[in-house]
Amino acid sequence: MRATAHQPEAPAAVHVDLGAIFVSLELSRSKWLITSLSPGRGEKMSKHMVVGSDVTAMLACFAELKRKAQARTGRNFPIIIIQEAGLDGFWIHRVLQTEGIESHAQKQTIVALARKLLVAIWKYVNAGVVIEGAALKTA
Repeated sequence: MRATAHQPEAPAAVHVDLGAIFVSLELSRSKWLITSLSPGRGEKMSKHMVVGSDVTAMLACFAELKRKAQARTGRNFPIIIIQEAGLDGFWIHRVLQTEGIESHAQKQTIVALARKLLVAIWKYVNAGVVIEGAALKTA
């Protein structure tokens, strides 16, 4: 996927008001990659790694994401998670729901696409870079 710089005709400020902390989980037997996009962080992505199957460490990471977002904005935000349906995805989904966290277990390709979408949003917000083939629409 090639990225091209988007040059708007007139300078425009980009403001993204995230109403939640968006998280994608990439699961393997040895480690889980937690990628997040949080409000009040300049809409920058963050990556965290926990040992595979360490639910306590994963939940602690989510609690820290919430704490930091609240410290930056003064607001409490829900966490919305998407993860692979295979391997550990289904039991993690049930654990997250038990903890009151919105969770979506999807096919592996959808999780990869969601992560690419988070990266595309981050690139656009930070540098005005639009992925080739994307169309920008004004609100």
